[in-house]
Amino acid sequence: MSFLQNTISMTYDAWIIDGYVDEPTCLGVPPYISPYVRTIAGVLYEHEYTPGYCTIDQIRSDSMYLREMNTSSLVILIAGMTVPGTYLGGTPASLHEIIQIARALTNPTTCLCGPILFGVAHAGGSIATSIDPGRTGCDVHLLGSPAEALHEYLNGREPTGAVSYPAQDQFSVLGSSIITQHPSFPYVISEIETARGCERYLSGGCSFCTERLYGAPVYRKAEGILAEVGALSDAGCMHFRVGRQPDILSYQTAGHGLPNIDALEQLFSGIRTQAPALKTLHIDNVNPGTIAAHEETAREALEVIIRYHTPGDTAAFGLESADPSVICANNLATTPEEVMHAIEIVNEVGAKRTDGICELLPGLNFVCGLAGETEETYIQNKAFLERIQQRKLLVRRVNIRQVMPFPGTRSYEEHTLGRYKEAFTAFKEWTRTKFDTPMLAQVYPIGTILSDVIIEKEGALSFGRQLGSYPLLCGIPLQMKQGMVCSLVIIGHGKRSATALPYPIPINTLPLSALRQIPGLGKKTIATFLMKRPKNAEELTAIIGLSPLAALCDYRY
Repeated sequence: MSFLQNTISMTYDAWIIDGYVDEPTCLGVPPYISPYVRTIAGVLYEHEYTPGYCTIDQIRSDSMYLREMNTSSLVILIAGMTVPGTYLGGTPASLHEIIQIARALTNPTTCLCGPILFGVAHAGGSIATSIDPGRTGCDVHLLGSPAEALHEYLNGREPTGAVSYPAQDQFSVLGSSIITQHPSFPYVISEIETARGCERYLSGGCSFCTERLYGAPVYRKAEGILAEVGALSDAGCMHFRVGRQPDILSYQTAGHGLPNIDALEQLFSGIRTQAPALKTLHIDNVNPGTIAAHEETAREALEVIIRYHTPGDTAAFGLESADPSVICANNLATTPEEVMHAIEIVNEVGAKRTDGICELLPGLNFVCGLAGETEETYIQNKAFLERIQQRKLLVRRVNIRQVMPFPGTRSYEEHTLGRYKEAFTAFKEWTRTKFDTPMLAQVYPIGTILSDVIIEKEGALSFGRQLGSYPLLCGIPLQMKQGMVCSLVIIGHGKRSATALPYPIPINTLPLSALRQIPGLGKKTIATFLMKRPKNAEELTAIIGLSPLAALCDYRY
């Protein structure tokens, strides 16, 4: 029986539609499931509803979902992107789709929530527009914290959505089982909220960031987080990311910035205790300024994380720009010198490998189109990346985005979008070809084995990824079934992805199209290979030369 058939045979008096979210501190696009989904489910359980859950992609593929929802009494739509992204696992809901859904649902009360209420923009480089409450077609807009606002609304009060972590802790535990309704379950990453708001709230925060709109930082206590992790683990969740915060090293610092080692130890060791069967434990944002300002304590904090996490982790650094003029004009958090020093420290602590995979590496974010930019900005950005290469440092990935200005942020009034298109395009192309490709080859050398890769797109060229923070996208030149889980071997590198084959490599049964991707099998050698069909590593080495792949093959016919 399909999930939809099973759903229709049950009675759900409320529904959650996951239109996906992407914010500076929160990701909820598959394979991620956001905290909003789970806390809203908890509120519904608290008010004695029996909630169903589906994604916007499921609605797109089957109209029966909307027909079933029309028999319920309440529908909650979660949506909104305040940072631009490119996604493989799903496509976020558009405002047009939300309006269509609200019009189709004539019976239930419809509620809209999430960062979409900050405004709507189509992509990076476009300016967001505010949402007219009367335009969406939804009956209620749940402002602020969606779970708190829904709780207030169902209690007959004005839905203001002020954050209250004791209540949200309760809702997150009550709603944890909703993840079992996710179409990708159990291959789902639960984004774990640790804080709301920005440590730099009083200074205005970065000009483009919507996290400041949540106000001053409010930290969640470890006890509440660990209770949620335990409930998620009981529901079958094995993949976690400690996200939903601007800087994990500032967790429970009370605003003074010095990493709280005891709090981090309690949090990460507790997650391991509460979820003993976990397969993924990663982090997201780290402020490089925290590392630069408190070097020794930050080293200790990073070592705590590495002690309990799983390898392949990424600490996302918000450099945004290497141009001092742009940094000043946009109140950015760190200087290029601080970021470079933080990259060095994370390399020293986290570049060690476990089973061939680096434990923890930095990731870099550039935001383009900010106030104060000139063509010189892109020269300085490029020079910064060249310094990383010269120092032989490792970086997991570089994100280059055009600013997406939202109402309420300074960049909404002050930006340089559209002025330096050629410089932006040239910088991005240089980064992808001259920085990313050789960097991938260093981080994931040929012969690296990736376990538990999930095939997300099938075809003559299939695509798969592991679960985690910024997992490496692998293109497999074979027909692989979507949803299957396998181990892969890296055999080549592209701009932002790698070419891989199943491990062990079935060398003598691969089609010609796949054989041609193996280093050393060119026009001259492939004929020799097809004629001799090597029976062991020595015979393959005689054809392709010395290669780590020779020992990773299955030589059976």
